[in-house]
Amino acid sequence: MIPLSIPNFEGNEEKYVTKAVAEGWVSTGGAYITELEKVLSSYLGVEEVAACQSGTAGLHLSMVECGVKPGDHVIVPTLTFIAAVNPVRYQFADPIFMDCDDSLCMDPKKLASFLKMECEKTDKGTVYKATGRPIRAMVIVHVFGNLADMETIMALAAEYNIVVIEDATEALGSRYESGKYAGRYAGTIGDFGVYSFNGNKIITTGGGGAVTAKDPEKARHIRFLSTQAKTDAHNYIHDEVGFNYRMTNVQAAIGVAQMEYLEEFIRRKNKYYDLYKELLEDEPNVRLIPYREGTRSNKWLYAIDVDMDRIGLTTASFISKSEELGFQTRPIWGLIHEQKPYRDYVAYKMEKAPYFYKRVINIPCSTNITEDDVRFVAEKIKTIIKG
Repeated sequence: MIPLSIPNFEGNEEKYVTKAVAEGWVSTGGAYITELEKVLSSYLGVEEVAACQSGTAGLHLSMVECGVKPGDHVIVPTLTFIAAVNPVRYQFADPIFMDCDDSLCMDPKKLASFLKMECEKTDKGTVYKATGRPIRAMVIVHVFGNLADMETIMALAAEYNIVVIEDATEALGSRYESGKYAGRYAGTIGDFGVYSFNGNKIITTGGGGAVTAKDPEKARHIRFLSTQAKTDAHNYIHDEVGFNYRMTNVQAAIGVAQMEYLEEFIRRKNKYYDLYKELLEDEPNVRLIPYREGTRSNKWLYAIDVDMDRIGLTTASFISKSEELGFQTRPIWGLIHEQKPYRDYVAYKMEKAPYFYKRVINIPCSTNITEDDVRFVAEKIKTIIKG
């Protein structure tokens, strides 16, 4: 069975973890945490990065830091992993769901239409006219490592005075190569940027994440909040409500080793994406979803758009057939605005997301995949499509 996406430990992971264990620094303190933060800061070209427990924790801390309060609205995508949305409810705020465009990321045209037609600019910020409550922030997800249209989105955010939280949990290493943000990495353009190091990400710490911010002091404060907000650690004095959201030193040791291979992992992701594209380009009923022009994507997950109606399959039956043939696939996420906890919230002009939900399949793309694996999977995809 060729897996979908598994971690790759071919560097110094064991060496660094062994060192952390030998020195007794295995919990929420130690030199590797500081080292990982420094390595990430240098790579991303930012002043401060705060390591944390997970991408979800990073999103929650960003919402705390930017002042999302009960009753506020936060604009979110419906086509994403639910972890991008749940922290809105942690703050007892209300999500407003937005459609995607062909990149699978948030549709900036519909975002602009919503802000113009459904909202009002006031001296206290932009409010949603239907409720009279403020839109405090928007969460922009770079889906599968594909960069969103941040030029348009940031212009809208500035016009309407809305905080931008970049969910770059799938996009570490993706960067813009042209335009206003040429040379800038995913997660370094919005007011906050969040990364995930879960086991299936481009690099992993087993479980973990990181946060950066346009204002370095806010990133430092997020680090403070993530460790129970100890104003005086020696005497256990706490002047704010904090969180147990800190990364462990053992996790960070793995992360430092993984960062040494990040660019090589991205090179492999791009190589095998190009091979899949070549092998599938003559099949009319399947399309490898492209990445935005003018960018260098980490190509974290490969997605194919399959004309299920034409070939007489569903995503579920396609996945079942792929497993029978020896390779793992998965569907795209269930649309969040249709899921039980979120059915009563606003969903604005949903068109593309329902379309892609019925058609998109993720295919094997681990950084230790081989050329033979790719050729095998491509051939079996054609077999499934041809029945």
